[in-house]
Amino acid sequence: MPPLPSRTARPGNRPLWLIDVPVVLVAVVWGSSYLAAKELATTATVIALLLLRFLVATPVMALVAGRGLTRLSVRETGAGLVLGMLLSGVLVLETFGVVHTSATNAGLIISLTMIFTPLAEAVATRTRPTGAFLGAAALSVAGVALLTQGSGFTAPSSGDLLMLLAAVARTVHVMAMSRMKSLRTTDSGALTVVQFTGAIAVFALASPFAAASPLDVAAAYSAQQWTALLYLALMCTLFAFFVQMWAVRRTSPSRVSLLLGTEPLWAAVIGVAAGGDRPGLLGAAGAVLVLIGTTWGRQAAAPGAVTEGDGPAASGEDEPVAAPEGGSAGAEGGSTGRKDGSAAAEGGPAPAQQAGAA
Repeated sequence: MPPLPSRTARPGNRPLWLIDVPVVLVAVVWGSSYLAAKELATTATVIALLLLRFLVATPVMALVAGRGLTRLSVRETGAGLVLGMLLSGVLVLETFGVVHTSATNAGLIISLTMIFTPLAEAVATRTRPTGAFLGAAALSVAGVALLTQGSGFTAPSSGDLLMLLAAVARTVHVMAMSRMKSLRTTDSGALTVVQFTGAIAVFALASPFAAASPLDVAAAYSAQQWTALLYLALMCTLFAFFVQMWAVRRTSPSRVSLLLGTEPLWAAVIGVAAGGDRPGLLGAAGAVLVLIGTTWGRQAAAPGAVTEGDGPAASGEDEPVAAPEGGSAGAEGGSTGRKDGSAAAEGGPAPAQQAGAA
């Protein structure tokens, strides 16, 4: 991957908001991706949409990765392909989920990954989560329970359940990446390309069994639908990747992660304002609890992570974006993370814990 600018610019030399604004814009883009995917996908076209999206994004990412791809070992390539297959499962669940629930519910339920991942890490490392984190987890789960009820007590929709499964699957993807020692020094751009390639292989193998073929879907898309597809491929995947890589070299990874953590808020705002979602009183109360719980959980998982004077790591090593992920079928950030399955900054891969939609 071509070298990125060194982290010479520090918060003391430039206003923090100049760095924060692009990162928040990524969170907004990811939040909007649920509505974009919902308006673009149908049950019949999920696989075709995912295949088309990654066929657009992957060649561009490969050009950026450049020589990094030639330096990958067989072991790194194999691990990346396995992660790509896991990522494809996450994206399929998320995209089918967003088709069958509201964009607001999708964006909020998938944010439970921020709770599930630290809990999974605690089990894996045999450490006890703090009381504050467990409280945040309980608040988040209670919020999702209310969110799925809408305006009355009913069984959760199939889409809500699929998004919950997607949050679990994304946690598995995050944990798998974080525990693959062979990937800890792998070029992030190259690893992202390999993951995307693995996902493309799965989608291509599944497409003959899908209700609509990618060629038929591509031919049937209007100019507006192609614009939405390009938005998902270029903005939600590539733009987000490059902004994170740029920002993590100019401020602390923890600060970047917490700003990206506003994604569920933007998903809810955009779903209500632009998508016409009406969550009802119970749903609105649940949404508030999810936002409070996941934000509190991120901070409790990494206490003292962000201060006004946070700067890049003193070691001079690039660090991955620290999550307290993933981007629904996002290209789409406890463990370190990024929502699209793309690796973090040089020095260690980091899958997404939150996920933007397909």
